[in-house]
Amino acid sequence: MEKRIRVVVGKPGLDGHDRGSKVVARALRDAGMEVIYTGIRQTPEEIVNTVLQEDADILGLSILSGAHMKLCQKIIKLMKEKEINVPIFLGGIIPADDIPELKKMGVNEVFGPGTSFEDIIKRVKEIVLGTAV
Repeated sequence: MEKRIRVVVGKPGLDGHDRGSKVVARALRDAGMEVIYTGIRQTPEEIVNTVLQEDADILGLSILSGAHMKLCQKIIKLMKEKEINVPIFLGGIIPADDIPELKKMGVNEVFGPGTSFEDIIKRVKEIVLGTAV
């Protein structure tokens, strides 16, 4: 029996555009994952607390505001302080030049516009289960 992956999907900051995060959350759910969607305009603290409370296997962040560097840095810092060792994936309008720095920071994967649901699902499974599927 395959492990059921628990995903927290968060929308940090003031960005209120949540259609993409809801569609990705639904695709992950339809792929058999348990998805906890935090809603819009969440603080980094609220998102990290949800990851802890929900015993998440992975955190997905959706950021379209342009504040991805600061928000990811804050969330990763809070997770380290609380000793939460959960991988992170990020989706949104992320400049290609920022991706290497985000990965150095601790973001496992960055999905840009147009990434297929199949690719997102496959990569989330690879990250969480540690195997190619």
